[in-house]
Amino acid sequence: MAATIPGSIFGLSTVSSSSIQRLVNADFYCSKRSSDSKCRLTAIKSETSPTSGGVRRRRKNNNEDGAKLVVVESPYSRVEAARPDSRKSLSDFLEEARDFVGDDEEGLDPPRWFSPLECSAQAQGSPLLLFIPGIDGTGLGLIRHHKKLGEIFDVWCLHIPVRDRTPAKDLVKLIERTVKSENYRFPNRPIYLVGESIGACLALDVAARNPNIDLALILANPATHVNDLMSQPLSGMLNVLPDGIPTLLEEIFGFKQGDPLTAMLDALSNEFSVQRMGGGMLRDIFAVSANLPTLSRIFPKDTLLWKLELLKSAISSANSPINAVRAETMILLSGRDQWLLNEEDIDRFARTLPKCIVRKLQDNGQFLFLEDGVDLVTIIKCTCFYRRGRSHDHLSDYILPTPFELKQYLDEQRMLIDATSPVMLSTLENGKLVRSLEGLPSEGPVLYVGYHMLLGFELGPMVTQILLERNIHLRGLAHPMMFMNKQDLVDAQMFDKYKIMGAVPVSKFSIYKLLQSKSHALLYPGGVREALHRKGEEYKLFWPEQPEFVRVASKFGAKIVPFGVVGEDDICDIVLDSNDQRNIPILKDLVEKATKLAGNIRESDKSELGNQDCYIPGLVPKIPGRFYYYFGKPIETAGKEQELRDKEKAQELYLQVKSEVEQCIAYLKTKRESDPYRNLLPRMLYQASHGPSSEIPTFDL
Repeated sequence: MAATIPGSIFGLSTVSSSSIQRLVNADFYCSKRSSDSKCRLTAIKSETSPTSGGVRRRRKNNNEDGAKLVVVESPYSRVEAARPDSRKSLSDFLEEARDFVGDDEEGLDPPRWFSPLECSAQAQGSPLLLFIPGIDGTGLGLIRHHKKLGEIFDVWCLHIPVRDRTPAKDLVKLIERTVKSENYRFPNRPIYLVGESIGACLALDVAARNPNIDLALILANPATHVNDLMSQPLSGMLNVLPDGIPTLLEEIFGFKQGDPLTAMLDALSNEFSVQRMGGGMLRDIFAVSANLPTLSRIFPKDTLLWKLELLKSAISSANSPINAVRAETMILLSGRDQWLLNEEDIDRFARTLPKCIVRKLQDNGQFLFLEDGVDLVTIIKCTCFYRRGRSHDHLSDYILPTPFELKQYLDEQRMLIDATSPVMLSTLENGKLVRSLEGLPSEGPVLYVGYHMLLGFELGPMVTQILLERNIHLRGLAHPMMFMNKQDLVDAQMFDKYKIMGAVPVSKFSIYKLLQSKSHALLYPGGVREALHRKGEEYKLFWPEQPEFVRVASKFGAKIVPFGVVGEDDICDIVLDSNDQRNIPILKDLVEKATKLAGNIRESDKSELGNQDCYIPGLVPKIPGRFYYYFGKPIETAGKEQELRDKEKAQELYLQVKSEVEQCIAYLKTKRESDPYRNLLPRMLYQASHGPSSEIPTFDL
């Protein structure tokens, strides 16, 4: 049955019945229940509602004179107690699916779009996200992600009723009409197609038919083939099963909604009980057990047989025109899905589809979006896959980390932070040195310029402490290789944490945009050459000769904060650097390949800075010493734009910044010798007697 009813996609007409009032048009459906039932769905609005953004929450207090003061509170002030964002569970999915199935059994309704109530808070200008379901057809596959997706997307979900028999080609046409209509309304916004298994095939087909529309595809476990060893016995078994399986289940096992047994299973599946009985997996088992009638109504015998045929048809139609797809694509693969996935097909997709990202989630199964540990919004952030315009903008399209995401990053850095007990010093405007970050400017634009420690060990403790103590979000300028989602030698996911925390590909344009937006930018002029230095080169600056950042900083009146860090030689020694590895044939090939893949952004520099090798140094760990950070007095550039256009003046300021960084390093190297708590054992003894959260003293300032 084709899912078409004459009428405009935006001109809704109402059709009433005794129990449900429906809004129906060509491709759109919304159900409204009476006030005594749970209303979970709402019609898609043509206008998005703005939400408050930014890093800070504000509250008003009165000072001693009765005047109103605005107190800024960081959303990360309680990050240690942050918990995962509240998300719906499998029980919620099954409960809401039961309502859908109940509606479907009342008549032969066509496939239709709906928008979940949790998705009504998207920011203005958010792109459209169309979810195309998998074999269940309910459209509720993203139920655990609705809340977070709804903050950054206008989410529409496709519901395919249980009794619907719309063929794959007509489903593609239905989706295509919606895509064309929305593209006509908002031609400068991308449209995201999120498809799961069968839905991924339909999304690919739509993209192939519309190469000139700006689409972004997220394909979860795309069905590339059907495992005949599993599908043929399943099909044969279904053919011999009697009809009326839902009724049999209810009569044999007594699983009726509202019955005592079902109520008991529902109670067992609640969060409190499961925490004492084994966690989320056990909760899901009880949830499925309590909703067997719902599952049997979602997948009655004739529907399952039809879905198998639909699956084969969708796979065939998606594979044939794949060369016509021009949309950027992200493929999410489960490590435990052996039924519909073929890795050879995925490799072919990765080679054929332009700008294709493949993310493997080894510990997950077929129903990816319903499993614990999978957060679609976080994955989108980590891959820089979110955009509001024609291309991803690392500034305007950046989404701040949630408190729990920051906590996860902190947990990754916890061992390093605890082992090195960082000491952070800053300089006040009057030149006084203090053990805090009080001397850092509160308002941007600010450019932090300093020394890059081996492997960037200093980044985690520094970025998190500045964010937690001063509510300042540093945007680091990073090597472009961190943003390559196709990595042959390393797992691209190892760079996720930097992108979550706001890293930006280093370039003159990026510095310009960051300072123009009054951001706090972090720049390492020595870059990879310092972070991957060789033996005996610790604390040596490899800066370019030209004053690259001075004029940009002066254009926007940015403050320049020079800083130095020491401590890498107290945690490890380099025993195998790039020179050593180039003398070993196997390692030499790896170094040359990695350097070629990463690219040398300083290739034109004829100094030592241009001699950059990308390699993994061989390290021997030590009993941890301590990290020390010294932020110098901010250097003002406001009002000096005309003056610093002179090359000699710009060079003079550049050398001043470099000299201050060297002085910061020299000061720390000297003073740490007098720190009684430089070594690990004295620090452990101090915390044992004063408490684990106590601040460990250091040298006299």
